[in-house]
Amino acid sequence: MSGLLEALLADLKAEGDLLWTAVAGLDEDGWRTPTPAAGWDVSTQVAHLLWTDEVAATAATDREAWEAIVLQAIADPQGYVDAGAREVARLTPQALLARWGTARDGLVAALRGFPAGEKMPWFGPPMSPASMATARFMETWAHSLDVYEALGIEPEVSDRIRHVAHLGVRTRDFAFSVHGLEAPAEEFRIELTAPSGELWTWGSEDATQRVTGSAYDFCLLATQRVHRDDTGLVSVGADADQWLNIAQCFAGPPGEGRSPR
Repeated sequence: MSGLLEALLADLKAEGDLLWTAVAGLDEDGWRTPTPAAGWDVSTQVAHLLWTDEVAATAATDREAWEAIVLQAIADPQGYVDAGAREVARLTPQALLARWGTARDGLVAALRGFPAGEKMPWFGPPMSPASMATARFMETWAHSLDVYEALGIEPEVSDRIRHVAHLGVRTRDFAFSVHGLEAPAEEFRIELTAPSGELWTWGSEDATQRVTGSAYDFCLLATQRVHRDDTGLVSVGADADQWLNIAQCFAGPPGEGRSPR
């Protein structure tokens, strides 16, 4: 197993542990607290992470079971994932938490055991274990923010969000495509200040299209947990400016985003 994958799995565990601590002591009413995602309470948020961890582990370990999942998804491409989360969310808090713990461990084992150099199937393009771990980190981090906001918990901000920032940069062209727009041909220069103060950069220093600002703001924007107007991100160039209006690092159709505060 690569050092990159091991580091990703360690960060995924750390982020998941924070959410676990936040919800483990909740009573039934606490689990039913509405979150900023319309129609999703705390239990639905955790159930979504649980369900997706289980499905990702299945994709990595059981081709026949994975193909059955794909057939179900084809029958309801827009609602299948949410339906899975809502079904799991019906569990009691104790059962939900226990199953999530099993799912987290199962995902780590599946990714660690996946053949080196191969890619696992997924709903979109096949993914390497490292790419899957990055995607699971992004979702865990983003959905945790919804839970923390619902419960009035101040989130921990760490340099682990570099995984989200990297995914946000890598999905630039995807964000344009899901809005029916042609992706810019020109490379962007991205300069983001990490929570630690370190400068994270992507792209050529000579690029004329640029985005600068807080890495945390960028991660919030790419996961659509904040409206652009509530960030300090700065763009140079029309294409870069448009990107900040449509940035999306998660799969699926264009997200609804958040309203300005």
